[in-house]
Amino acid sequence: MQDRDAEQPPVPPVTVIGLGLMGQALAGAFLRAGHPTTVWNRTAAKAEPLVAQGAKLADSAADAVVAGPLIVVCVSDYDAVHALLDPLGGVLEGRVLVNLTSGTSAQAGAATEWVARRGGTYLDGGIMASPASVGTADAVLAYSGPRAAFDAHSPALESLGTGMYLGADHRLSALHEVAVTSLMWGMLNAFFQGAALLGAAEVDASAYTPLAVRGIAAVTEWLPGYARQVDDGTYPGDDSTLDTHVAAMEHLVHESESLGVSAELPRYVKALADRAVADGHGGDSYAAMIEQFRKPSGTRP
Repeated sequence: MQDRDAEQPPVPPVTVIGLGLMGQALAGAFLRAGHPTTVWNRTAAKAEPLVAQGAKLADSAADAVVAGPLIVVCVSDYDAVHALLDPLGGVLEGRVLVNLTSGTSAQAGAATEWVARRGGTYLDGGIMASPASVGTADAVLAYSGPRAAFDAHSPALESLGTGMYLGADHRLSALHEVAVTSLMWGMLNAFFQGAALLGAAEVDASAYTPLAVRGIAAVTEWLPGYARQVDDGTYPGDDSTLDTHVAAMEHLVHESESLGVSAELPRYVKALADRAVADGHGGDSYAAMIEQFRKPSGTRP
């Protein structure tokens, strides 16, 4: 009988370039999954913990690229990506470059052409997780680019977390990443606004947190319905009208001002809502606010 272990396909090698906190987490996840992992960083000392775990430190960025068919890059920005890889000539030929560096959709599109000119295949990616969660199912990584390249390397990429393929348009992962970042900041800023209000009454933020968590959970339940309204372009005010929301926003502005807490955020939100009402959406649901966010900055009714 043939040894079962002999039937298992070899675990493919991977390369990680960039060993900041996130890059170290990515390389560590590959190592834990059993991938022969080559790493490179401008400051070689950052590789020492990974080398202790079994990673191979390449002598140069070029050596790192040629070490395997899958190259994962995670550095500070796209300028750093080009500074590292531009001088390397055709070493990307026949290889797949997965760029997990944060940037814009325009930069992702330009990188696609840049890699193609060098004979490689480009996948753009966005990490929607903290370094601590990389390598677990809680980490979500979104990818866009050629489906065949994603499918070929998805077993390795699954070592990093839950992978989501968004489509062939390379810009999609960057757009999703900034959209989720917007969501994150919106929730955090709203939480801090509430904590500031309650702090004026000597209520600790930790005491407010359980109610805030329940409130966020309630809002998440509204999202599928509101998303359908956004997609359909109709906003039936079955739950609450925008006029009702504007009245509540006025209360929040006044409460903030009376307690000596910044009212800048609620004033801005109310200004957007006032524009939506002026556009005739007072009787519609809160989802009608999408029409304001679709307008260029500074647009007035």
